[in-house]
Amino acid sequence: MNDHRPAVVLLSGGLDSSTVLAIAQHEGYEPYALSFRYGQRHSVELDAAKRVAETAGVARHVIADIDLRTFGGSALTDDLDVPHHDSVDDLDSDGIPITYVPARNTVFLSFALAWAETLGASDVFIGVNALDYSGYPDCRPEYIAAYEAMANLATKAGVEGTQKLKIHTPLIDLTKSETIARGLELGVDYALTHSCYDPSPDGQACGTCDSCLLRGRGFAELGLTDPALEPVG
Repeated sequence: MNDHRPAVVLLSGGLDSSTVLAIAQHEGYEPYALSFRYGQRHSVELDAAKRVAETAGVARHVIADIDLRTFGGSALTDDLDVPHHDSVDDLDSDGIPITYVPARNTVFLSFALAWAETLGASDVFIGVNALDYSGYPDCRPEYIAAYEAMANLATKAGVEGTQKLKIHTPLIDLTKSETIARGLELGVDYALTHSCYDPSPDGQACGTCDSCLLRGRGFAELGLTDPALEPVG
């Protein structure tokens, strides 16, 4: 156990980040949850992040405001259509999808690094995955390793030797179903989470975007129904 050492946990409100938060707590860290209002069309995920953080009893939950709509270039931050598919088998595994947000994880990790330094924390948790993911280049192990190396050169605490940052990626080699199974073991309530890229005006998951389809397949492989897609009422 880590005697409740502080750790910054990137929390989008989605399935993966909520699982990572539970893992950090299980490993004995005291989590400081960090979310972003970055101009995403699916800002309903921030309501989910608030629910998850409150239920988990994190030390503090910060929602940082940045506006990546300034640059656009993604269906999540620009006036571009989010792709929809009839089946998870229709997902294009060869290219980088239009839902990729340029440099998003680099921006998010930079904020996490800054907060970790002010907290005196040496640990950051992020829910990137190199298996059941949508082809984003900033979810790969080599990217995380490179960022971690850079981060340890970039801060006052690193130069003075009071911080050696470790970026934890506990889901990096897990399938979506393995992630869900791990979360259920740790008591994660996935009904609190939200992963949809293109929700309805009332916040309901579409069920047909890349994120919904990958998430749905994970539950189906466990013989379960995604609570985000269960009828309301």
